[in-house]
Amino acid sequence: MTQLTIPSHERKLLEGLARSIPLNPFGGERIPQLAELIGVSSPPSEGALVDWLDQRISALRALGGNRINDFPLADQALVTMLYLYRQYHRAFPALDRLIADELQGKKYDVAPLAEIRDNLEKKGFTAAQADHYLALFYQFRRTFHFILDALVGEAPCINELRASLWNNIFTSDLLLYERHLCRRMRDFSTLLLGETGVGKGTAAAAIGRSGYIPYDRFTGRFVEPLQAAFVAVNLSQFPESLIESALFGHRKGAFTGAIANHYGVFGRCSAYGALFLDEIGELSVSIQIKLLQVLQERCYTPLGSQQAQQFSGRVIAAANRPLQELRAEGLRDDFYHRLCSDVIILPPLRQRLQEYPGEMALLADLTLQRLLGEQDRKLSAYVQEVLHRDVPEDYGWPGNVRELEQAVRRILLTGRYLNDNGSLHAEVATPITSENLLRLQEALQCGSLSASELLAQYCAHLYQQLGAYQDVARRTGLDWRTVKRYVQEAVNQTDK
Repeated sequence: MTQLTIPSHERKLLEGLARSIPLNPFGGERIPQLAELIGVSSPPSEGALVDWLDQRISALRALGGNRINDFPLADQALVTMLYLYRQYHRAFPALDRLIADELQGKKYDVAPLAEIRDNLEKKGFTAAQADHYLALFYQFRRTFHFILDALVGEAPCINELRASLWNNIFTSDLLLYERHLCRRMRDFSTLLLGETGVGKGTAAAAIGRSGYIPYDRFTGRFVEPLQAAFVAVNLSQFPESLIESALFGHRKGAFTGAIANHYGVFGRCSAYGALFLDEIGELSVSIQIKLLQVLQERCYTPLGSQQAQQFSGRVIAAANRPLQELRAEGLRDDFYHRLCSDVIILPPLRQRLQEYPGEMALLADLTLQRLLGEQDRKLSAYVQEVLHRDVPEDYGWPGNVRELEQAVRRILLTGRYLNDNGSLHAEVATPITSENLLRLQEALQCGSLSASELLAQYCAHLYQQLGAYQDVARRTGLDWRTVKRYVQEAVNQTDK
């Protein structure tokens, strides 16, 4: 059979598409490249992109080509990319319904999946390739759902976070991932760092629920349900005597009170999912050593058992303290180096507001919609008005997004937002005004302040500016608990 030759102008367009598709969609390069390729000045709409793809496919069909092997080997990679990208976009409605059904625990319709797969085979993909690419389609769509829809915000630092999460799931080289790593991401552990309330659990869920899940054409289903893809545990909630059982499980009779077999979180984690270990910095050295062995050997032994169990999932860990502080206070270096295939730092709310003041309205509206089950513009305007009235412009939001969510709830209940002490600045009751600064300067000149008193006033001043003990600790090189003590001392000095 004579193979078809793609005209040079069409080949250039396909080459541009092949360069654009593997790029990180949140990285700032892909959308401009696609817009330039399609010939639009703004980011292309879904309709404009699909129309352009259909034009390219029509141009190939006009040559007499409808399958990958109708074209020379040198052009087949370009044609493959075009066919895959168009089939992926065509599958959006079916994949979105599938994701919604899975998240609600419903049994999904297998017919649309079979149709997507059949369309791939009609384009010349083998049965195994069709299975593989359908699994990738499902993974891509889930990733967009969990990164874009779950992580709400327009601040540049949030888009940088989305880009980091995408790379964590697909690596910085999508083609490398597709060919070699999609089934081997269990070897890449992740450490999430950020203050309390910034959304580490949401970020971990986005990673854990976006893994590669193979498709089984004989059952017409994916081999694991989405609900089983993510298991989370907060390690700080367990006393030292129970943490090992919570992690690895136990057998009946392993200790007093073990009246039945129990599966720990490692035993409940899917081979295609991820295990989220929150508050990793609270673990004792002995538990760190045991977790290190699991990460190295990929197996664990429940309490009271002699039989090792295999662990095939991915591990995501999180801590709410700076890495330097964690390592100084007991996080073993060898354990850290097993966790740090990727380290992602989540931005605090005050940074998001500094970069994009409209972030407050977006997050408050989202919280309100979740509470009401629908959008209410009048109530949203009321919440915004109260926040503007009660919250100082320089407020640091030490509880971050979690505090903002509670602020919305408190406004709905009480019509105002004050913290439990009746002020958003209760911990520094008297701000360091220009008058106070002058008094502090006079005390310095007279030499009447002790080093401790001076440090207390300085920490209080920084706390007013930064809004979080962890940030003051980073600025001063002190432990955050020491900072908190100094801030309280400053309050006491002011009250005298």
